[in-house]
Amino acid sequence: MGDKGGAPVPSPQQARAQASAITSGKTAPEAEASPTSQLRKLFDKPRLSPGQRRIAQYLIEHITEAAFLSITDLAERVGVSQPSVTRFAAAVGFSGYPALRERLQTITLGTRAGGLAADVVSRGNELQAAVDAEIENLENLRRDFADPDQVIEVGRKLSESTPLTVLGLRISSSLAEYFAYAARRIHPDVRLVTLGGTVAYDTLLQSREAGGSWVLAFSMPRHAQETLTAVRVARTAGLKVALITDLALGQVADEADVVFATGTGSRLVFDSYAAPGLMAAALLQAMTDAGPERTQARLEEYEQIAEQHHFFLRD
Repeated sequence: MGDKGGAPVPSPQQARAQASAITSGKTAPEAEASPTSQLRKLFDKPRLSPGQRRIAQYLIEHITEAAFLSITDLAERVGVSQPSVTRFAAAVGFSGYPALRERLQTITLGTRAGGLAADVVSRGNELQAAVDAEIENLENLRRDFADPDQVIEVGRKLSESTPLTVLGLRISSSLAEYFAYAARRIHPDVRLVTLGGTVAYDTLLQSREAGGSWVLAFSMPRHAQETLTAVRVARTAGLKVALITDLALGQVADEADVVFATGTGSRLVFDSYAAPGLMAAALLQAMTDAGPERTQARLEEYEQIAEQHHFFLRD
């Protein structure tokens, strides 16, 4: 008989589950996780390109079948090249596709009945998982806003910079356009840069010559080489750069004077930008608070023009 004061003796079923977890190199919770959950965890860490996310999404949705496909068959099913599959395997931490497929087979063959049921439920919640990830990004941003001093200070500097340049290239252009559209309602001279190369350089240099002192830049993944070059041009011209991006460290962040790092949603094939969008709105709010009289005058003037020319539909 065992000592009543000691640890409880596991049941035969518990002992088998623990032994299975130990032999597979996993803890008990990991061993019981559904295949979908295990793949999400496996694929969620790296910064994947949209094409690589298509591969990840296919594997998540077809794990049982995909675990036994050749590299040729998988590439054909997803609609990508075989080298793309190889690069994907390397991006998620494997030496090549054979090693990745072996891991997929281990996950599939190790699934128990309960795991299969959970997997069916998880497959139907891909969009909910994307929302959950964005909620986490927003919660992190909320914690950052516990100390709003930097946002307030940068908002004041952006408000004082005339002209104010807003830079967003490639996928980041949508965020830049949103910010510039709103900023023009409260700032007399906002210059938007959404094209790279010499077009960006020309605008940046002209902004500095006209008396501008700050650039607000957006750099979302995948980070464009031309964004890095444009930021360097701005700094060389004497402009200071405030950057909204997803990483506090990196080549573009290293060139900026101020960095606001906010997470992007990476669960879907293309990123979503709930937190960066809110960060942009917070800076707009700080700009309005920095010059309340100018803000009020410009907003009233704009409303009169909008009413006169019927910009908007009447409710």
